[in-house]
Formats: sequence, C-alpha cells, structure tokens
Amino acid sequence: MTDAAAANAAQDDYWNGRTGRTWVELQALLDMELQPLGREAQRALDPKPGERVLDIGCGAGETSLDLAAAVRPDGSVLGADLSQPLLDLARSRAGDLGLPVRFMTADAQTSDFGTSAAGGTPFDTAFSRFGVMFFSDPTAAFANIAAALKPGGRLAFVCWRPLAENPLMRDPMQAALPLIPPPEPSDPLAPGPFAFADPERVRAILTAGGFADVAIRPFDAKVGGWTLDEAMIVAQRVGPLGTILRINPELAPPVLEAVRQTLQRSRDADGRVRMGAAVWIVTATRP
Repeated sequence: MTDAAAANAAQDDYWNGRTGRTWVELQALLDMELQPLGREAQRALDPKPGERVLDIGCGAGETSLDLAAAVRPDGSVLGADLSQPLLDLARSRAGDLGLPVRFMTADAQTSDFGTSAAGGTPFDTAFSRFGVMFFSDPTAAFANIAAALKPGGRLAFVCWRPLAENPLMRDPMQAALPLIPPPEPSDPLAPGPFAFADPERVRAILTAGGFADVAIRPFDAKVGGWTLDEAMIVAQRVGPLGTILRINPELAPPVLEAVRQTLQRSRDADGRVRMGAAVWIVTATRP
C-alpha cells in the first residue's frame, strides 16, 4: 500500500469508527458551532436556483440541506462523505423534506461523483464546510474535484486558521495542559483540522490542482451558543483532549474542572458559552 493509500485508509477508519459515531451523537451541538462559519462560505459560493452542487465532506447533511434549499426547484445537491454513520444520519434528516438532495459514500480523491456515467453531468459548483483538510493527497483530491466541475465551475470552502488563533479549541486544551502528559508533536501538514492553516499552502495546492482565481480571506466569529454543560460535552468528546481523557480516565476530574472554569469565562450575558473561531473562506474557479 502506498503512503497516500494508507493515509486514506486511515481516514476511512477514523470517520467510520469512534469519531463518526461521536459526531452522530453530537450532531446538534456541532452544527450549532459550525453553522455560522459554513454559512459564510455558502454566501461566498452564492448558489443559484437550478445549479448542481457537490458538497464535499457533507457529514450529517446540514450544509447539503441548506444548499438544496438555495438551488430548488430545478437544481440538485450531492452530499459526499467517507463516513457511513454520518451519511445515514444525513439521509434520515433529509427524510420527507422534499429537497433536491441525495447522498453518496465517496472519497473525494478518487470518486467521479457519477459524472462519468452515461448521462452524467458536471457540477456547477463545489462546496465544503471543514471537509477538505483530511485528504492524504490534497493536490490529487482538488484535481479530482476540478474534473467533476464544468468549465467556469465555482469552488468555495471554509477551513481553520492556526490553532493559536482559535480560542474555541485552544483555550480548553491550554487549561488542561498542566494536568496531562505532554502531547506528541504533530506534523502540521498531515491530514487534520489545521492542515490548511497556511493560506499560501492552500493557494499552491489549489493552483496545482487546476483551479484559478484563488481568493482567501479571513473570517472571525463567536460560535457555540451552548449551555455550560453542553460546552463541556463538546470539549471532552471532540478533538485531542477527548482522546487523552479516554486513554487516561484517572485524569478526568481535575482536567474537567480546569476546562469548566475556562468555559465559564466565555459565557455571554445570556449565560451561553460562545468562543472565538478563526477561519479562511476560500474561493476558486475551474478555468
């Protein structure tokens, strides 16, 4: 198995295992966090009625449903993801809404998304809310996405800026650091949430993948809106802190108390926890 294939297989296992199930369980809380960031990228995409949209890494379907509402009645949306648990939830949520949306288990690096089948039609636009940072070979993945778009087709996605700029994920981990084993150093370019933190790397990948007119702008927002208990659930079950606590459950009481104190300081006047998020909004076109 090549390194790229092995990395891809690892992502498949990751999103079809514990992580996929956790995201299903926490879908409502995670969508509360990510919705305003995804909708800013949707505004940049500007989907129009009648367009065919490819939603990459669609997860539990929130963005696919939003996009489908924007392109109806004559447009359509294909939500693609590796995670079967999340796709099952997406299909259930779509239910009888009557929206022009369907879902496909697909790897964005290799799938043709049905465009090579008899009668297959290229997409007008491609979109992703935090679904493009996990490619083992990002240049190959974006070249494949470009191939699924018609000439002049538009791409828009949102990805995280560096961890240091994101209190949402930075602050709970910093509260825990004095109480946990030192985390293993990580490769900043490896597939993961912050793989696209460097905008010049993103620009180079998209250009090498066949895209033009690449534009990258920062966007900041306070996200969450959780109760304190809900914020604690997200902090301890999503991301590296959750992994550390599963491996070292004896550390949970002091760590969670430190995290709770940090989250309390992020409560707004209405008592809800909202924390700063820093992302890139990226747009490009297929020539």
